Amino acid sequence: MVVSASKQKRLAAKAAKATGGSKPTDDTKSLEKTMQQLKLEAIRSTDRSATGVLTSNLQGRDIHIDSYTLSFHGRMLIENAQVELNYGNRYGLLGDNGCGKSTFLRSIAEGDIELPPHMDTYLLSEEAEPTDLDPIEYVVKAARDEYARLEKELEDMLAADDGGDNPLLDGIYERMDQMDASTFEPRAAELLYGLGFDKERMKLPTKSLSGGWRMRVALAQCLFKRPTVLLLEDPTIHLDLQSVVYLEEYLKTYNRILMIVSHSQDFLNTVCTNIVHITPKRRLVYYGGNFDTFVRTKHENEVNQMKAYEKQQDEIAHIKKFIASAGTYSNLVRQAKSKQKIIDKMEADGLIEKVEVERQLKFRFPDTNRLPPPVLSFSDVTFSYDGNTKHALYYEVDAAVDMDSRIALIGPNGTGKSTLLKLMSGDLEPTEGRVQRHTQLKLAKYSQHSNDQLDVNVSPIDYMRSKFSKVSVDIDFWRQQLGRFGLSGNHQTNAIGTLSDGLKSRLVFAEIAQEAPGIILFDEPTNGLAPEAIDGLADAINNFNGGVVLVSHDFRLISQVAKELWLCENKQIVRFTGSIEKYKENLRKQITL
Repeated sequence: MVVSASKQKRLAAKAAKATGGSKPTDDTKSLEKTMQQLKLEAIRSTDRSATGVLTSNLQGRDIHIDSYTLSFHGRMLIENAQVELNYGNRYGLLGDNGCGKSTFLRSIAEGDIELPPHMDTYLLSEEAEPTDLDPIEYVVKAARDEYARLEKELEDMLAADDGGDNPLLDGIYERMDQMDASTFEPRAAELLYGLGFDKERMKLPTKSLSGGWRMRVALAQCLFKRPTVLLLEDPTIHLDLQSVVYLEEYLKTYNRILMIVSHSQDFLNTVCTNIVHITPKRRLVYYGGNFDTFVRTKHENEVNQMKAYEKQQDEIAHIKKFIASAGTYSNLVRQAKSKQKIIDKMEADGLIEKVEVERQLKFRFPDTNRLPPPVLSFSDVTFSYDGNTKHALYYEVDAAVDMDSRIALIGPNGTGKSTLLKLMSGDLEPTEGRVQRHTQLKLAKYSQHSNDQLDVNVSPIDYMRSKFSKVSVDIDFWRQQLGRFGLSGNHQTNAIGTLSDGLKSRLVFAEIAQEAPGIILFDEPTNGLAPEAIDGLADAINNFNGGVVLVSHDFRLISQVAKELWLCENKQIVRFTGSIEKYKENLRKQITL
């Protein structure tokens, strides 16, 4: 079914709420971004089509949908598949960038296939609204609304009770007991603290928070509500390493239906009990276990399938050879017909398919001219956003980056990791001290906002040709450049606005590669990337002959590429002695749930 006009009306209502009925705020850019997101969401909704038949028990808490088919912008994403989401399981949704993971989550959340009314569904996709409520009040208000909804649902069920056994009643009682309305405020505060809020930020109205912090409020809200079906898309995207560990510990006890799209293999390993894979053939394949179990089982299945395929093909080839050599001898002709029936039966039963090997993503940043040290150095650098050294984020820092550097910046949010990258790139100037760069150094930077700066109305090919207009080459050159970063076929010629976040990130990587930098600064480069794309990025970083400084909440990427860990704390940079796994274990020991 195509998403109905009622969905568009809800989006229009959101837009009206964002613009009307209240005094203008200073957060104009954020408001404009919100409007753009709503407009894009409306376009995406009207271009999404899904069909299927709900076959699960209407009184139950599992979701079974037969013959599920999903398309987006006329492109088939999932075809004639079985959707099986069982209560108590935590699913990781995997597939290459652009295969339809985000569209699938929206399809389930927005009721393309209508679920029973007692199955409340929540998709984390939008920031908390900018209001006068502080984060605790915002989370508690949503919790009270949910508690009231459950009370009304319970009241309706009891009124309609015919004396029979209603299994749904126990579920409602259980949820209301777990929510415990008398402890809303302290538990909301504890949850927000685990996601990185300090006492000062908890007192701010949500309208004063940045988009990233409002997304954390939205995450806290949905975790607090504990819906029957919780759908999370890149829930770690705005979190620091400490908050990621907290979220892992919280979600690994989620006992309803949880489905996560995440780029982090480490996160999926810790949280998930099952994996759902959207294959290149547009199917949904289910695996028990976490990400590592999925990789191992998938490989074993493919090896066995390939052996069976080759054996069957050899048998068919042998039979066809006999048939071809039978000639006109009557006894051989009878045997040939009998042999042909064997082939016909094989085809009727369905031939074993050849394993379709998924394309390995191998990104590449071109080699650069080696520069002698010092390439990039900090000398007694002090930085404060207001120019007052008493409010310094960094104080008298000495540090150096050279062509062999593989540095990961670690530490809680608010300690200035992204600010340090901006000081390196020259986007910010130190309040005191000096940042020196080699005169021949070319710097490139991927930031969390790089994707937002792309022109969504043009194709990747046209974007690259415009960005590097002085490069006089034919269109095939740009096709090859984009292809090296996993952008091929229609992804090269469709408007950038129709691409997934992961594909947009790959486009930015292709742009950085074309700039041929000597040092690359990465600020959260994994957002939206599929795990195999992150492995491709790790290989590209490891094979790059220039320097790299990385800020990431992806423990696995850090473990793959970092040779040094710089801990940002107490206005200084301290080299952490030990692995990123040791740092994670230290963080886990600090968590109490």
